[in-house]
Amino acid sequence: MIDETDKSILRLVQQNSKYTIKELSSKLNLTPTPIFERIKRLEKEGYILSYKAVIDRKKVGLSLVVFCNISLKQHEASFISNFEKDIQQFTEVIACFHIGGMFDYLLKVIVQDMDAYQHFVAKKLASVDNIRQVQSSFVMAEVKATTSLPIV
Repeated sequence: MIDETDKSILRLVQQNSKYTIKELSSKLNLTPTPIFERIKRLEKEGYILSYKAVIDRKKVGLSLVVFCNISLKQHEASFISNFEKDIQQFTEVIACFHIGGMFDYLLKVIVQDMDAYQHFVAKKLASVDNIRQVQSSFVMAEVKATTSLPIV
């Protein structure tokens, strides 16, 4: 179980994973040693999974974001497992969710442009067995995007 100090550490490292132990200890009014020990424990216990840089997708030429709904033809465990394994190979898919409702999966796809998305659907996604229907929604403007969880 984590306490309020642990939650404060998690909030801060979500804001900036490059904070030094000294900076964190100053912000939390604690000495560096307990902060270091808490961070190591949070990592060991799996609360902190990794540290990553957040890249500006537009600056690296990835201007199109698409939410792609997928319906499967068959829903037996082996078909679901195969789909989930196959979708892992596509770098354009940055998130895949197994969902309830009218569709089975929701993919978040990021590509350069509409031509690249058309190629993704026609060549890559079409090569995956057991897809019955694909429905795409194109992002016109990104109103809010964060990687920070609402830790309370």
